[in-house]
Amino acid sequence: MSASDIFLIVLRFAVISVVIYFLIAFGLILSQQPSDTVSGATIDFSGQTGSESPEPAPLQTYQARDGATLGYRHYGSGAGDAPLLVFIHGSGWHGGAYDGLARSIAEKAGIEVALPDLRGHGPAPQTRGDIAHIGQFEDDIADLIAALRKPGQPLVLGGHSSGGGLVIRYAGGKYGAELDGAVLLAPYLKYNAPTTRPNSGGWARPLTRRIIGLSMLNAAGITALNGLTAIQFNFPAKVLDGPEGKTATASYSYRLNTAYAPRNDYLADIAALPPFLLIAGTDDESFIAAAYEPLMQPVNPHGQYRLLDGQSHLGVIADDRTPGLIADYLGTLRPGS
Repeated sequence: MSASDIFLIVLRFAVISVVIYFLIAFGLILSQQPSDTVSGATIDFSGQTGSESPEPAPLQTYQARDGATLGYRHYGSGAGDAPLLVFIHGSGWHGGAYDGLARSIAEKAGIEVALPDLRGHGPAPQTRGDIAHIGQFEDDIADLIAALRKPGQPLVLGGHSSGGGLVIRYAGGKYGAELDGAVLLAPYLKYNAPTTRPNSGGWARPLTRRIIGLSMLNAAGITALNGLTAIQFNFPAKVLDGPEGKTATASYSYRLNTAYAPRNDYLADIAALPPFLLIAGTDDESFIAAAYEPLMQPVNPHGQYRLLDGQSHLGVIADDRTPGLIADYLGTLRPGS
C-alpha cells in the first residue's frame, strides 16, 4: 500500500468521524424539546415572601457596555469605609424578590447594597431568558460596579442559588481579582457537584440531551444554536398566576444557563474566591448543605460556613438570622478591623 493510499484512508476516516460527530450532536439537540409546562414536586415557595416592604426600592437603571439599559435597586449610602455589596438573585426570579433582605443588610451592616436584575430577567427584559453571549453577565456586573463603586471602597459580591454560582464564576474570571469578599446563600456549584440534588429538588428540568449536543457544537466552535432553550423551571402555578407571575423567567437558553454557573472546573473557580461567607439551610430541597464545607474547604480555606437549622432553599432569604450573619461578616472587611 502506497503512502497516498494510506493518506486517503486516514482522510476518509477523519471525514467520516467528523460527520458522525456532528450527526450525533444535531441528533441529540433535535431529540429533546421544551415542554409546554413543567409539573411535579418543586421547592417550597412559601419562604419566598418577595419584598417585605410595602413599597420596594424603586428600580433604577445603568448602561451596560453594549448600550443596553439594565435595572437595579439601591440601598444605603456607603458612607465612610462601608463596603459595596452587589447581590445577585437566583434563577427564574429578579432582584426585587430580595428587597427585604437588602434593606436588613444595609441597616444592620451600615453598608451600600445593590440588587441588579440580570439581563434577560425582571419586569420587562429585552429578551427574556436569553443573553447575547456566554460571559455577558460578568461584563454587566463589572459595568454596574464601575458605575457605583467609590475609589477605594471594599467590594463584595453576593448571590443566592444560581446567583451564588455566578459569584463563584465571577471570582474565577477576568474581574475576580477586584473582589474583597463574597457572600454565598445556598450557592449552585454545578449539576455534577456532590452538593446538588437530582434536578435541584424538582425545581429544574434540564434538557440534558440538548445540552450535551450544544456542548459538542461549542467544543467545535459552533455557537449559532446557543439561543435554544436548555432548561426549564418548575414555578408553582400560584406563583405564575400571582401578582409577580409576569416577572418570572421560566426557561433559559443554553448560553444564559452556561453563563449563570461556575465553569466546568468549578473547583478552580471556588479556589479563586476571596474570603467568603456561605449560608445554607439544613432542609434545603435543592442542595445538600452539609456537603459544602467538605467539598470547598480543601481548595479554599478562607470560607466561613453557617447552616441554619430547619431552613429551606428559599427560606434562607427571609430568615431573621441571615442579615445578622452577613452584617457580622461584612464588619470584618472594613479597613482596620
